[in-house]
Parts: sequence; structure tokens; C-alpha cells
Amino acid sequence: MTISDIKNIFQKELTTIYHSSEIAELFSIFIEKSTGFNKIQQRQLAQDHLSETQLSDLNSALSELKTGKPFQQILGETEFYGFQFFVDENVLIPRPETEELLELAIHKIQNSKLKLQDLKIVDIGTGSGIIPIVLKKYFPDAEISAVDFSELALQIARKNAEFHNVEINFLHQDYLSENLTEVYDVIISNPPYIGMEEAVEIEDSVKGFEPQMALFSPTSNALIFYEKIAKDCKNHLSKNGLLFLEINQKLGIETKNLFVGVLSEVELVKDLSGNDRFVIGS
Repeated sequence: MTISDIKNIFQKELTTIYHSSEIAELFSIFIEKSTGFNKIQQRQLAQDHLSETQLSDLNSALSELKTGKPFQQILGETEFYGFQFFVDENVLIPRPETEELLELAIHKIQNSKLKLQDLKIVDIGTGSGIIPIVLKKYFPDAEISAVDFSELALQIARKNAEFHNVEINFLHQDYLSENLTEVYDVIISNPPYIGMEEAVEIEDSVKGFEPQMALFSPTSNALIFYEKIAKDCKNHLSKNGLLFLEINQKLGIETKNLFVGVLSEVELVKDLSGNDRFVIGS
């Protein structure tokens, strides 16, 4: 069977789930994974025959795609902020909005009054460890800690840190029930912020395959993590410290108001799609 043949099978089998352009992109991703051919080579070698092993891998991927499983989980990896990261069903697949959060954080930290060689950073709800690892790449002298309630998520985070050869202090902790013990120059977080009543609005491909505890607030209060972070800012954020949060776009003003009076400056920032997505402060 040729590359062109299996491409036609992908289009036929996935047409009820994905748009034609999405199927073409998915096929390109998996054919490159299997053969090493980039998009140009895939077109040039469309009539090349695939090996039995390659066909088996592609058919297996096709079967999983038909269930709605995210392609990143099938691959076991994804690209984020220019780096490769391992992912599985125990961690969220990184979103572009979190890249925007990091872009904001890196720029603000670089232009702050903080001493970059003595930075202490904590990431709350680290998941796959993408946030602390990227920050460590940009601020190699920083002492970075990362907290998560899921030991399975922390296993992936440690694997990512080892792959990128960076040292992160990963802490297995129920943040809502336990106290921070140190003072940090930067507190950053993308915590669970979807209210349970919003579950009907979330795509099945997300609810069915990504960890519920990383998506949804553990209580009826969608702001519970932000309330705890605001409380911790009083005693655990340094004098010139900075705060960076990804938030529920429906609760922008409410989230910002939690930090008014706690921090000297608080700002609600929109993402590239025009939604209230970040609260930053100092």
C-alpha cells in the first residue's frame, strides 16, 4: 500500500469527525512520525510503498483517532513554545493561551526590578511541567518549584524536566489544603478554572480524554484556586514580586478583583482572540 492509498483511507475513515483540512494535517503528522518524510517529501513520494510495520502503526493511529482521542496523546508528545514535551492522559495538552501566559511572564520578568540570578519561582498546578521548564530555559539561574496534586502528572513533569536537562523542584501537594513555606519572586499558575456548570460547553474530545481534575474546579466555586493564591500573595510574594495567572474568560473582572488591595498593581489582559484570559500583578 502506498502513501497515497493510506491517505485516502484516512480521509474516508475520519470524514465524520474532522474537516478535510484537519484530516490532511493529521495524516501528515502521523506519516512523518512513521516514515520521517516531511510534507514536501510526502508529496514527492506519494506512490512509495509502506512497510508492514509502518502500515500497522498508521492503522493503529487511525483507530485511535476515530475514537476522538487527541493526536498529541496518540503520539505521546507535543510541541509547546518551540520545545517538545511528553504528554499522556494524566496531563492537559498545552494550549496556545498558555504560550501567551509565558510570553507575558518572560517579558515582564526580564524588564522587572528582580535580580535574575536570585529568582525564586513557583508554578501552582504544573501538570506536565511545561511552565517551569520553559521558565528555567529562559532563567537558568532561577530556583523553580512546581506543585501538583496528581502524582501521575508529576511523573510526566519529571520526565520532561529530565529530557530538557533542567532542575525543577517538583512538589506533590494538595495546594488548596496545604500552605506554601517560602517567599517567591514569581507566582505563576494555570489552575483548574472551569466551573462544573460549564461542562456541557466543553468538547467531548477534551472531557473524554484529558484529566478532569486539571480542567474543572473541585468545588462549585470556580475561583477557589485564585482565592487561595490571593491569600498566599500576602505572605509568600516578595516585595517586588510578580504574579501571572491564566483565568476563566467569563470571570475576568471577578478574578482581578480578588487581587485588588492585595497587590499594588493588577491588570486584566486579553488573549490574542480578544478574551479576558490573564491576570498579572506586582
